[in-house]
Amino acid sequence: MALSVSNLASSLSSLSFSSQVSQGRTTLSVPQTNSAFSLPAKSARRASLSVTATVAAPAEVSEDYDTMELKKYVKSRLPGGFAAQKIIGTGRRKCAIARVVLQEGTGKVIINYRDAKEYLQGNPLWLQYVKVPLVTLGYENSYDVFVKAHGGGLSGQAQAITLGVARALLKVSADHRSPLKKEGLLTRDARVVERKKVGLKKARKAPQFSKR
Repeated sequence: MALSVSNLASSLSSLSFSSQVSQGRTTLSVPQTNSAFSLPAKSARRASLSVTATVAAPAEVSEDYDTMELKKYVKSRLPGGFAAQKIIGTGRRKCAIARVVLQEGTGKVIINYRDAKEYLQGNPLWLQYVKVPLVTLGYENSYDVFVKAHGGGLSGQAQAITLGVARALLKVSADHRSPLKKEGLLTRDARVVERKKVGLKKARKAPQFSKR
């Protein structure tokens, strides 16, 4: 009986040993295949990351190059700067101030050394504000508009440019006053946000009140 038990124990140990050996072989073979295929995957990921970096870098360089070219173009068109020009107008709206210079050209609009469509984020309403005075007089393709704007938001700056362009057109000819005034383009829009009052939540909004 003791011999049979020892025989069973030895057979079981041999079986477990053989199973461990087989498991070890399978586990050893799997990492080799994974390591063989993982290296190209990592290299491919690194290659893709490097490609995206090389693609993004020239875009930034091109944007800087475009701004530099526009600055050179504006300085060549406006010798002496904005203050030295004759056809100039200043427009204001809310907190925005825009200085506008008109030069004979083909209808380009450059705001703060950037193209108007790019600066105004392609908003059609804001772009329409800029060109309304020129379209009213039929000069949309006769003058180039150079603008220095600061303060406020893009909407306020666009409306300030409208007033600045209209005032600059008055220096071109005094006959432009009646059509521009008829369209309301020479009126300064003085509406601003009303200030907040002490004890109120906003300009006129009071906190909730309950008697009980």
